[in-house]
Amino acid sequence: MNWSGKPLTTYCTVVELIATITTRTGLRVQSDLDTCYYPTSVKITDAQLRAVSITRHDWHPDWNCSILPHDRSPYCATGPSASMN
Repeated sequence: MNWSGKPLTTYCTVVELIATITTRTGLRVQSDLDTCYYPTSVKITDAQLRAVSITRHDWHPDWNCSILPHDRSPYCATGPSASMN
């Protein structure tokens, strides 16, 4: 099933349709609606931005990158590469 022709009239419809995505190779997508409040116009310093762990990919590095958590310990006990597998 895909969303071709189905009106995207509610957030619930969008989230449910995203969750039905699969590929021939077995990729399955999970989706949830995030209803948290995120303030706009939050300023960060240059130092804070430099502290973000960004790894640019070889293919279209301006578009494709991985952003790792600042504190990796809750996510990966063996280092950053294991969390990307």
